[in-house]
Amino acid sequence: MTQVAAGYLPILLFLAIALAISCVFVFGPMVAQRFTGAYNPTPEKLSEYECGFPAFEDSRAQYDVRFYLVAILFIVFDLEAAFLYPWAVSLQHSGWTGWTAMMVFLAELALGLAYAWKKGALEWE
Repeated sequence: MTQVAAGYLPILLFLAIALAISCVFVFGPMVAQRFTGAYNPTPEKLSEYECGFPAFEDSRAQYDVRFYLVAILFIVFDLEAAFLYPWAVSLQHSGWTGWTAMMVFLAELALGLAYAWKKGALEWE
């Protein structure tokens, strides 16, 4: 083996182990349910389930936009939480500039939340 090929051996081993473990986690429960008797397909278990109601027959049918609105709000505030942790860890290095920038960011998010609340995006009827 050449020196370059030997450098890739740990990566290939890591990928092979990761593939084997992921296959065990994906196919293992399927095999286990067959042997334990838990495999009992019923029409209710096999039906599609989306957004709390059965799927439409027509793909062009309209449904409530609140599902999208809640999803967008979740993503916005989930990203906020994702930005808060690295900011808190590096706060002593960024100083007052980093603190001010994050306060501006949080103020913008608070304004967005107030706007969504005022428009009724958080109300579920």
